[in-house]
Amino acid sequence: MGRYGLTLPLRGVPLHRHRALVEELPDLGYTDVWTGEAAGYDGFTPLALAAAWAPALRLGTGVVPVQTRGPALLAMTVASLAEAAPGRVVVGVGSSGPPFVTRINGIPFERPYRQVRDTVRFLKQALAGRTVQGAFDSFTIERYTPVLRPDPVPPVMMGALGPQMLRLAGREADGLVTNFLAAADVPRVRAAMGEAGRTKEVVARLFVCPTKDRDHARWQGRQLLGPILNARTYGGFHDWLGRGEELAASHAAWAAGDFHGACAAVPEHLVDALLIHGSPGECRERVAEFVAAGVDTPLLAVLPVPEFGAGPEGMRDTLRALAPQT
Repeated sequence: MGRYGLTLPLRGVPLHRHRALVEELPDLGYTDVWTGEAAGYDGFTPLALAAAWAPALRLGTGVVPVQTRGPALLAMTVASLAEAAPGRVVVGVGSSGPPFVTRINGIPFERPYRQVRDTVRFLKQALAGRTVQGAFDSFTIERYTPVLRPDPVPPVMMGALGPQMLRLAGREADGLVTNFLAAADVPRVRAAMGEAGRTKEVVARLFVCPTKDRDHARWQGRQLLGPILNARTYGGFHDWLGRGEELAASHAAWAAGDFHGACAAVPEHLVDALLIHGSPGECRERVAEFVAAGVDTPLLAVLPVPEFGAGPEGMRDTLRALAPQT
């Protein structure tokens, strides 16, 4: 296996207690740390800390929304991080959703496809040190001349789910960031990127629950997947993957306001496909299945489990158990 990454921050561990855990990651065989961004931690602070704590790790955003920062501010933030960690930064951008764009930030959620496309185009020019000006479909830039010109230029990757966004990622971005899919879905996702995307990197966040207690893992999986699979974007993604009928009961419960019913109605076989669980060895085998299917960089999003205990010590033991060299 080549790259083997983790999602930061680690669950159940305060950010100020990450240092010892992150410093150990390269020795365990981890190569990457990536962040997301919704309504909790921002996508850059954990990476800035990791840049100082572990100079061997590649740092990626997987993903930050294009709607909640202006394009120049986003370019400046990426360039600043790239100056702190030259050659180790990847920026992944994508569309968020109305709960995070409009409800908590007061920003209209409009034309997400165009805004993602325009932001990718802007970033590729700005991070290469070129002046950007003119009218894009979703914003107009009077004139932006970058002061920071990172060398090497950070790759610009794209979060994508449906076929239209996947084609865009294959055509215009330097790679794809995806999540909440089964290993069997990976070839279809790669094919949807088109010919231009055949050789581009695919990064996948994989949720991992390293426990032999199948009932506990499936309970955790349903609590995680119920809201996700009933979100407009992910529901549409799994409809496209052919799961509309098997998720119909969950969708109906969600529409009726029955959160618990929506979670309980996620089929067991789908929980098993979307949430990696079992012993640490079994979990590594499942991760390897995703790699064999076409994922270049698996990112483990680790769920705490009773076997390893809570807090930083429990997470340390969990990461050691899941490490690729174990």
